[in-house]
Amino acid sequence: MKLTPLFLFFLLISVNSKAQTIEVGTFADQIYFNGEIYTMDDNRPMVEAVAVKADSILSVGSKEGIMKLKGDKTQLFDLKGKTMVPGLIEGHAHLFSIGNELLAVDLGGTKSYEEAIKKVAEKAKSTPKGEWVIATGWHHDKWITQPTLINGYPTNKLLSAAVPDHPVILVHASGHIIIINHKAMDIAGINSKTPQPDGGEIVLDLNGEPTGILNETAGDLVYKYLPEPTKENVKEAIILSLEECFKNGITGFHDAGSGGYMVNLYEEMASQNLIKLRLYVMLRGTQPELLEYCFKKGIQENLYDNQLTIRSIKLMADGALGSRGAWLLEEYTDAPGEHGHNVTPLEDINKIVNNAYKNGFQVGIHAIGDRATREVLDIYESTFKTESTNSSKDARFRIEHAQHFDPADILRVAELDVILAMQAIHMSSDRPWAIDRLGEKRITEGAYIWQTLLKSGAKIVNGTDAPVEPLNPMAGFYASVSRKTLEGMPDGGYEPLQKMTRNQALRSYTLDAAYAAFQENDKGSIEVGKWADFTILDRNIMTIPENQILETKVVMTIIGGEIVFDDKKAD
Repeated sequence: MKLTPLFLFFLLISVNSKAQTIEVGTFADQIYFNGEIYTMDDNRPMVEAVAVKADSILSVGSKEGIMKLKGDKTQLFDLKGKTMVPGLIEGHAHLFSIGNELLAVDLGGTKSYEEAIKKVAEKAKSTPKGEWVIATGWHHDKWITQPTLINGYPTNKLLSAAVPDHPVILVHASGHIIIINHKAMDIAGINSKTPQPDGGEIVLDLNGEPTGILNETAGDLVYKYLPEPTKENVKEAIILSLEECFKNGITGFHDAGSGGYMVNLYEEMASQNLIKLRLYVMLRGTQPELLEYCFKKGIQENLYDNQLTIRSIKLMADGALGSRGAWLLEEYTDAPGEHGHNVTPLEDINKIVNNAYKNGFQVGIHAIGDRATREVLDIYESTFKTESTNSSKDARFRIEHAQHFDPADILRVAELDVILAMQAIHMSSDRPWAIDRLGEKRITEGAYIWQTLLKSGAKIVNGTDAPVEPLNPMAGFYASVSRKTLEGMPDGGYEPLQKMTRNQALRSYTLDAAYAAFQENDKGSIEVGKWADFTILDRNIMTIPENQILETKVVMTIIGGEIVFDDKKAD
């Protein structure tokens, strides 16, 4: 029969059950079909096909209905049984650092201090004398054999002997503690008379001499002597990072702390369409001039074809658990008398939070220990009470990491509508030794308590804190639902009652991550009108046996209808 314009109009209206109106003669640019398509839309959790027009989702529904939107130029993507989910969002990581670490000496897989030093010494052989050698990713708690330790960490004696003519920095996987050799100590002027910095520690030996171990803010004593990277170096690192994101199925990225230089470079690259990623930038709170400038300029959303949003601020309340820098209410179980560090004075945090709230900016505060999380919740609560007028603003303040809570503070999170950016992979990596830091009672009642927090009404945003952990979201998903190490230990997982369901885990990487960036109306689910951001996987992570999740590969990554990664075309 001949299709009249009127008949065609009603036919297109009926393509999806929401009675979506599609203009007569509109055809899809792309159609995805014949796979397991998870939408994260509670009203329609799965669909058979998705149609895309330009950079947005035109329609979702049955294969039969969507195929009626096929035109002569429509690209058809037969998923052949593969799984498509909303584009995965990295909820807390460091874009430049990912690429920069790829350019540095990688110590992530080393099994001993000697092996780490050997890799550094090899790098020094091809580096002109006097130039800095930077290595990252070591983690002493993961070494099979342990060297002589001072205050729980290896000293620089072996390092200085192996590499005497180059200043060397070994950055811990957490980024919160470093080891420098004697050459670097000489350059930085660090000796037994150097004053201890606020919020950090120069670790001394029994004779009062520095060991080369610099904890938390003490690292600033040497970082300032590093040569400034060229603009070309920085762009190279960012491009490497973007490639890592795309091959890992990541379409959105919450960049956890960027200074003015980096923000300007992001804008330059986005204006040239070099970012493509949905980049959500948190401004570095340690740069008051940057904050003042951005407050005057106001929130900047979806710049350069939705590549860049600037509306958040990152602050630091404490350090890391591994370095015993996390700020605790009670002393460390394995270090009597130590409670960690408050790395940014609370009065400074309070002032910035208040100014941010007045100017409509979100705040995300790094807080790992239970003392730090309590202080942050107190500041947020005080801000809401004192700064709110007749109606409360949609603040969506965040706690970054939020690994450890005192039970008395758990319900406060949902009550204050605070979002938790919690990296499940940290539990997988840290739990085997974290019990030494906190003890069984604190681990059970308040550490990595995902299900308890979700049941209280809190929203959790997942991620990796890359390059602290590998960027691969499948590792984070696996940790979320199994609570095991990546080696599959222990049987049943650590504190198994705190496991996320697979739907909760996927939501933490999609819709709730979008919400945490005020973008839930634009992305995070496969719904009509949202951006056409998709991640296609080679197997169904929602149904496969748990032990197969880590084997899952990204087949294709699509941002705004543009294929930014295709495994068939990858090198």
